[in-house]
Amino acid sequence: MNDIWQTVLLGIIEGVSEFLPISSTGHLLIAEHWMGEKSETFNIFIQLGAVLAVCLIYKERVSSFLFLWKNKEKIPYFLKLTLAFFITALLGLWVKKMGWELPKDLGPVIIAIFGGAFWIYFVEKVSCRNQSAVEDISWLTAIAVGASQVVAGVLPGFSRSAATILMAVLFGVSRPAATEFAFLLGIPTMFAASLFSWIEQTNFLKVPPTDPPLTLLLGFFVSAAVAFIAVKWLLSFIQTHTFIPFVWYRVGLGLVLLVIFAIEWKSH
Repeated sequence: MNDIWQTVLLGIIEGVSEFLPISSTGHLLIAEHWMGEKSETFNIFIQLGAVLAVCLIYKERVSSFLFLWKNKEKIPYFLKLTLAFFITALLGLWVKKMGWELPKDLGPVIIAIFGGAFWIYFVEKVSCRNQSAVEDISWLTAIAVGASQVVAGVLPGFSRSAATILMAVLFGVSRPAATEFAFLLGIPTMFAASLFSWIEQTNFLKVPPTDPPLTLLLGFFVSAAVAFIAVKWLLSFIQTHTFIPFVWYRVGLGLVLLVIFAIEWKSH
């Protein structure tokens, strides 16, 4: 496939799947299975493009955190985000120290796709659907959401958004409030993960990236534009819908992948 079109396609996949509860890492691993692996630097750039989209959508929220002395009523919410982030960071570093790596084949990804579908279905069926205000995120909820990010991180295909949003919903938070908290938490989490990964891959920036700058920028902006549209759509969708449609998407995707791999295995 032409490198430009491959870059655009991967940018679209990242933009659509990063914040929808369908797993960007899982979808990228699936795409790279047939198109070939891209560099870690490229993956970082398209992920940062998606983060930029969320920063723009929540620019008022983000700016209020930068000027907390003028918005003291936002301090408790900010501290809960901070707590959730540090829970994620500490557990994430521990998992990394234990030697965790992305799977080399798609078997674990397919299992996680089905696992995420079950998780979403379970939470939607048992949640009390309490329509809390955005600030009604308890300290316990913040801890649980922070921990759930790590679970999603070690299970590519499960989805960080599915893990965090539905964890908050399970604790009685409304879908819009849970989604906003999860997305705001995703900003520092993804920035930190990208920075850590980039430093690790480049040996503290001693090894220059091998990707052409235009490829990195194209992937970045495509991902940002698509993510902006996807997040705007999701925020509107959850005002009147549950997350159940994503269950059926994940089940369908998992079944299609099982059929494809069964055919490939039989052909060998």
